[in-house]
This record gives sequence, structure tokens and C-alpha cells, in this order.
Amino acid sequence: MRREPRTAGNLLRKIVAAVILIPLAIVIVAFAVANRQFVTLSLDPFSAERPASSVSLPLFALVIGLLILGVVIGGVATWLNHGRWRRAARRFEREVQALRGEIAALRRTSIGAAAPEATRPPGRLQLRPPVQ
Repeated sequence: MRREPRTAGNLLRKIVAAVILIPLAIVIVAFAVANRQFVTLSLDPFSAERPASSVSLPLFALVIGLLILGVVIGGVATWLNHGRWRRAARRFEREVQALRGEIAALRRTSIGAAAPEATRPPGRLQLRPPVQ
């Protein structure tokens, strides 16, 4: 297994990640500890006293779960939205491969053949001096 040498960019990226992720983790843990009380999540808009479906869970679990759900929904929406770009990239890659094949075939046919007269550039153009 080959290990990449450490570069300044790699080290800077790790430092920035640590500076952002460590305080974020501390805030999440503090939020979870401060919001341990149970809340009831009811999905029945018609009966507040006796809902048909409800779940009791800690508030922090509800908030963190909804954040995760939002990130997943946003990721799926972005992935679906970029489908046309992925299709275009695949199409262009196929075109590039076909053109590379054509170039290779043309090179193979022109290796031994001399250039025909019609494809050679014309001689230098001779201009007459202006008449006075």
C-alpha cells in the first residue's frame, strides 16, 4: 500500500475539518444533554387527545433525526437533478472513445502512405511589384 506524501493542502484541510467538526460535536452533545425530556409526536391532525398514531421520544432524537432526514432528502433531490449532466458526460465519453478509435485508424492507414499531391500545400505566392 502506497502512502501519499503529506502536502500543505492535506494538512490544512485536516486542520479546518477539526476546527469545524470539534465545536459542532460539542454543540450537538450539549443539545442532546439539555433536551432529554420526552415529547409526543402525533401524526393525527383530527384528535389531539387520543391520536391514532403517535410516538414518544426524546426531543434531541427527534431534532437530530429530522436533520438527518433533511440531509438525505436534499441529497436525493440533488442527485436526481444532476441526472442530465451525468447522461451528457456518459454521451461525451462515448463520443471521445469513438473519435479516438477513428484517429487511431487514420494513423494506421497513413503511416506507410505518402501524402498525395492534392493535400500538399501550394508553393509560395509570387506577387508582382505595383505598377507606377
